[in-house]
Amino acid sequence: MFSKISSLGLSGINAFPVDVEVDIRRGSPYFDIGGLPDTVVKESRERIRSALYACGIKFPVASVIVNLAPASTRKSGSVHDMAIFMAILRSADLVNDIPADCAFIGEISLNGDIRGVKGVLPMVMLAKEKNIHSVFVPYENSREASVIDGINVYAVRNVVELINHFQNVEMLSPCKRFIPSYNEYNYPFDFSEVKGQESAKKALEIAVAGGHNVIMVGNPGCGKSMLAKRIPSILPPLEFEEALETTKVHSIVGLVTPEMPIITKRPFRSPHHTTSPAGIVGGGTVLRPGEISLAHNGVLFFDEMAEFNRKTLDNLRQPLEDGVINVSRASGSCSYPCDIIFIGAMNPCPCGYYGSIQRECRCGEKRINAYRSKVSGPLLDRIDLQIEVAPIDFQEMISDKPEESSADIRKRVISARRIQKERYKGTGIKCNALMTKAKMNEYCRLDEESQKYMEMAFKTLGMSGRSHDSVLKVSRTIADLEGSENIQKKHISLAVRYKNLDRNPL
Repeated sequence: MFSKISSLGLSGINAFPVDVEVDIRRGSPYFDIGGLPDTVVKESRERIRSALYACGIKFPVASVIVNLAPASTRKSGSVHDMAIFMAILRSADLVNDIPADCAFIGEISLNGDIRGVKGVLPMVMLAKEKNIHSVFVPYENSREASVIDGINVYAVRNVVELINHFQNVEMLSPCKRFIPSYNEYNYPFDFSEVKGQESAKKALEIAVAGGHNVIMVGNPGCGKSMLAKRIPSILPPLEFEEALETTKVHSIVGLVTPEMPIITKRPFRSPHHTTSPAGIVGGGTVLRPGEISLAHNGVLFFDEMAEFNRKTLDNLRQPLEDGVINVSRASGSCSYPCDIIFIGAMNPCPCGYYGSIQRECRCGEKRINAYRSKVSGPLLDRIDLQIEVAPIDFQEMISDKPEESSADIRKRVISARRIQKERYKGTGIKCNALMTKAKMNEYCRLDEESQKYMEMAFKTLGMSGRSHDSVLKVSRTIADLEGSENIQKKHISLAVRYKNLDRNPL
């Protein structure tokens, strides 16, 4: 007897529909799975045999052929176990008819328990798009799946519950939809704890408000890492659609939990400098997203940036500009989103004290040039804000003057983001850093005085076309933070000052 059951698979971050076809016919006992399965999928034969035995059901003494369609798309993982199990039961006439608008996702253990799998959220999102009304998922993944409105999610603990449901013995009830709460940040670090560094604080505020990339250069101990660790405390809240996008990436690598199945705060990723290029941009034997994609809609922070592999740093160039990373390997290719704010921090030289008035630099010119050359010109050109962080003096450090809190800075950031959301409504642009050339012509018009200043800065600094656009985008953000409709000379002046490394190139 032939039966067909719906399931879903994953290719990178994107889900695709899978039809599990089973044909049981007379013949020599035989059980095979086709449709370009990987080793894990093929091993489901033994898991299903054992699960049937645990339920007291004899495996059919017949020829059992399973096909996972479309056969041209590689299937991986244990996500299809539940669908294969149900298709076999239906072909053996051991359960009632299964509606065509039902899909099954989950791994079956040897004793019949249903185990959680990765990537449930993107699969359930696709199920809704394909007009599948009911999805049966492992109990462990049920809250993650129930985030999606408009689809019935059934949480299954073991195969006995599935059999009873489709034999009308004991019906399962749809899960209540999980609605995440978007609370204010309860972050342990606050900008009020940072003494001085007003210029650096302002630069980070501008970066977060407009989605701009930043590099901070300074001597050891001047506060670069301390400042970066406080960035999450001023990030604007995630909108629901952004939360789904971010959670999709985290879901496929298993970084969501049953307790918190959806990401509600913008991610802040800070990989160590020994992380491999594949760990940063994605890839590997089994394709998976890297740190740049796990930071999607959030912040990627490189501490000791010049200690990273030169190849790793250069791999960031295109993703920082495009907001997407295309990974191609022998095992396949896929695209991952990476709309991030990049923050880099580095010393001016290997010993860290080049240009310091407190300690003498011990590095020769050759070592300094080799160290700085790790950050290439094309990468630096894609970083909008380039600042030198100076050590604070003793009087600033012991001062009782209260510093501005993260909550106050965050209010301005949210206000500026609100202006940008209204400005770019319906265009797909989220912030000023993502402005297209057409939108720049529309929203970055300069008066005569500002235009002359911009021309002078362009010639004096020897700016590239990208640097020119970068200054205009940053100027637009500075104006938004001040609530100004037009870009003024003072906004351009500040944006140019934050191009320190163009004047003193690495």
